[in-house]
Amino acid sequence: MIPIGDDDTSRRTVPLVTYAFIALNVLFFFVELSGGDAFIGKWAFVPSRFLANPSGDFLTLFTSLFMHAGWVHLGGNMLYLWIFGDNVEDRFGHIKFIIFYLLCGLAATFAQLAFSHGSNVPNLGASGAIAGVLGAYILLFPKGKVRVLQGQQVIQMPALIVIGMWIVLQFFSGIGSIANTAQTGGVAYMAHIGGFLAGFVLTFLFRGTRGAQATG
Repeated sequence: MIPIGDDDTSRRTVPLVTYAFIALNVLFFFVELSGGDAFIGKWAFVPSRFLANPSGDFLTLFTSLFMHAGWVHLGGNMLYLWIFGDNVEDRFGHIKFIIFYLLCGLAATFAQLAFSHGSNVPNLGASGAIAGVLGAYILLFPKGKVRVLQGQQVIQMPALIVIGMWIVLQFFSGIGSIANTAQTGGVAYMAHIGGFLAGFVLTFLFRGTRGAQATG
C-alpha cells in the first residue's frame, strides 16, 4: 500500500515551505552521496562530539535534519512530508511552519541525545521533524482520510493508519541501515518519540483560529 495524497480541498495557500523543505532534503542527499563518509562525519549530529564542543558543532543540529541514510529513508520521509506537511503549513502559515518544523527536529535530536549522550554514531534524518508534522496532523485533522494505492485500486484510508505505516517504514529502513553499515545506530526511536510529542504540544501554540476540520 502506497499513500498518494489526501483531501486538499480546504487548503487555502500554496505550500511553498513544504516544497522548499523537500527540495532541500533531496539536494542534501545528493551532496551527501557525492561527499561520502567524510561529508556525513562532518555534518551529521554526533552526540559525544556535540557535548564536547557545543559551539563548534552547533550547525550539525540543523544540517543533520536534511540528511538521510538511503533512498528508502529519503523517499518515505519526503512522501509523508508532501502528503501531510502542506495541510499543517496551511493551518499554521509559512513562517510559523518553518519554526515549527525546525523546533520539532531539534526536539527530536535532543530527545535522542538524552539517551545516547556518549555515542559516537552519526545521527541524521528528517524523521524527527516529520514525526512532529504527523503529530500536528493527527491533532488538527483527526478524521482525515488519505488516498492509498493498493494494487491497481485507489482506496480511502484513515490518516491514523497511514501514519502508522510510516512508523513501520522507519523500522524497516533502520534495518536496512544496519545491514549496510556497522556505524549505524539503527532507528533513533527516541528522536521519533521526541519529535512527535513536540509536534503535538507545539500545535496548541502554532495553530490558527480556524477550528479543527474533519479532513486534511
